[in-house]
Amino acid sequence: MAPAGTFPLPRTRAPECRLERRGSDAVLHLAGDWIARDTGVRDARTAKQLVVDANGAARLRIDTGKLGRWDSALVVFLQDIREAATGGGAGRAIAIDEQTIPQAARRLLMLAALSDGAAATKAERIPSVPLLARIGRPAISAWGGATAACALVGDVALRTGAALTGRLRSRAGDVLSLMRDAGAGALGIVTITNALVGGILAFVGGVQLRRFGTQIYVADLVGIATAREMAAVVTAVVMAGRTGGAYAAQIATMEGNEEIDALRALGIPIRDYLIMPRVVALVTMMPLLYVYACAVGLLGGMIVTVTTVDVSAPAYIQETQRAITFTHMSLGVAKSVVFGAIVALAGCYIGLRAGRSSAAVGQAATSAVVAGIIAVIALDWLFAMCANALGI
Repeated sequence: MAPAGTFPLPRTRAPECRLERRGSDAVLHLAGDWIARDTGVRDARTAKQLVVDANGAARLRIDTGKLGRWDSALVVFLQDIREAATGGGAGRAIAIDEQTIPQAARRLLMLAALSDGAAATKAERIPSVPLLARIGRPAISAWGGATAACALVGDVALRTGAALTGRLRSRAGDVLSLMRDAGAGALGIVTITNALVGGILAFVGGVQLRRFGTQIYVADLVGIATAREMAAVVTAVVMAGRTGGAYAAQIATMEGNEEIDALRALGIPIRDYLIMPRVVALVTMMPLLYVYACAVGLLGGMIVTVTTVDVSAPAYIQETQRAITFTHMSLGVAKSVVFGAIVALAGCYIGLRAGRSSAAVGQAATSAVVAGIIAVIALDWLFAMCANALGI
């Protein structure tokens, strides 16, 4: 006996479905409780088999006289019956008489049919894109991006004279702040990376040259490689990840906050206010960072050479002075200036073309880092080819 104040739950009857032939018609008898939680949902293959068994009937009537409680389990089963009957599961379509189905279930079936029809219509309306369009649209987009990048480079080049003579429409405090961030703020990571690269060059070169008894030439290897290539390239890659990405994120954030639109509305040139200060700051600080990176790289190579190879510190310093020439340093300085300009331009360009969402800021920063690193490596290859052709 149930406790006072409670009501006993009705006992669930197992769902039943039975097909009966009556002349030219087939009758599907549904009985019991069709509750998804208690009895589950019938497999679609059951509905298909029932329709196959009704093959040859002119009409399929559904009898729900003994139907008990029901929920989505009944609606799903009836939907499977309808799809099997109209889809030719019995060899040809069979008309369904749904008069005895509960009104609520018929409404749900109607909504399901409308939803399926809308989805099919939408799928049919999606036009196929021609191959030429699939190729042409990315090509046109790439051409537009290249044109915008060339225009930005040209604008910056034309404003170089104004920057050298101090006629830029930008605040000196902004330029000094950017120079401090790109210079003194980057000393830590520049020190670590270049010292480790110098040490790696010295260790690899010392292991190989010691076999021939020429370990003194480790100083030549480290000195020339650091002055011509590694100091400028490693520093530029570090600045692309640290400063180039930051420039892109800053400008993309301003784009999302509509600050750049406000500057344009006020007649303030974006080129002088945002782009040129960053280009000037990075181009100015990169040669100084390059010289510092050379010193750190040579120091790291000397420490590794003295501790792992039978070479004294005075001999290493003397051989380094003999190996590094003014040409090597001049080439490194020229590389650092060009690398600084390309890293700053890449960050500013991608930041200006970023979207206005918060996700676009992260995408712009990532794209600026990748573009800056690829541009640095490509330009270094170009420098190497030109230096080889000129015999430098």
